[in-house]
Amino acid sequence: MVHRGGVIYPETMAELAAAVREAQRPCMVVGAGTKPALSAVPDALLVGMARMRGIVEYEPTEYTFTARSGTPLTEVQAALREHGQYLPFDPLLVEAGSTLGGAVAAGANGPGRIRFGGVRDFLVGVQWMDGAGTMLRGGGKVVKNAAGFDFPKLFCGSMGRLGILTEMTFKVFPQPPASLTASLECRDLADAVERLSFAARQSWEMEALEIFDSHRLVVRMAGDAGALPLRMEQALKAMERPAQIMTDAAATDFWAGQREFSWAAKDASLLRIPLTAKHIPAVDALLHGIPHHFSAAGNLTWVVGVTDFAALHAGLKPLGLSAVGWRGPVARLGADGPLSMERMVKGALDAVGKFPSFPHFIS
Repeated sequence: MVHRGGVIYPETMAELAAAVREAQRPCMVVGAGTKPALSAVPDALLVGMARMRGIVEYEPTEYTFTARSGTPLTEVQAALREHGQYLPFDPLLVEAGSTLGGAVAAGANGPGRIRFGGVRDFLVGVQWMDGAGTMLRGGGKVVKNAAGFDFPKLFCGSMGRLGILTEMTFKVFPQPPASLTASLECRDLADAVERLSFAARQSWEMEALEIFDSHRLVVRMAGDAGALPLRMEQALKAMERPAQIMTDAAATDFWAGQREFSWAAKDASLLRIPLTAKHIPAVDALLHGIPHHFSAAGNLTWVVGVTDFAALHAGLKPLGLSAVGWRGPVARLGADGPLSMERMVKGALDAVGKFPSFPHFIS
């Protein structure tokens, strides 16, 4: 067992089980620390998973892999790339060091979520340790496994509050041979939302739809290199707005910047607000003067640099929306949602109370 900076780092499952069983305070699992607000639990025993890493099994012909939770996403992506495969949901903060377990615990989806789904749609099996130090498993190591309760989806976005994820099995897809990105200039935010909704309803199979600067709609397509230019040309013609196709280098830099939040100061707060396209105008007005953009076809808003959390909390509640903080002093705010169900699930999976409660909404 390694101790460093107030964090313990088990190197084996036996050490992890012993640490959990012997803990006299809540155990809070941590990965690479890329989303610190989610693990900011006072007086908790911090359990780092950095030593429990590596790809356990990878079957390229079956399009599945199993890896330990402390495995950096860079390692996963490198292995998949060798076989022309990838995780289509655009994992976030990869270059910052984000781990596979952290991506699941945070439910971290990038711009590519809209076509194929998010983390929860690719996670087919989980292994975790409960508060008694017992190893449990849900799901399986094959895609066609529908037996039993769907524990993998339950752990997506669980913030380390239900148990310690130790291994995960994902399905993967073939990497498209090419992609194209275009930026459209809309008249205003209402026009951008209307064009986004229009594009999402078509059969063009857009890989990403993002709104920036309240008037710029950025779209991405992927597929066969020979057919892609014509597909994009037809889509842009139907969109009926001035558009410019990015060079491959510019598009690569642009999407990397979105996944790594390079547009946000590293010491600034970072919050995620799930929503639908109909909420965009009201949320945009609420966030006036605060850097933000609308991602995943209008289903997410990323907000940077909030200082008046009470005002944002009060503004989100009547909209029925909530925010989850990844960086900064606040983990949750806005509408509190079905807390009774949250408590029941935690009570069932963490009966001995070895893991922290879910972060409270600010009052």
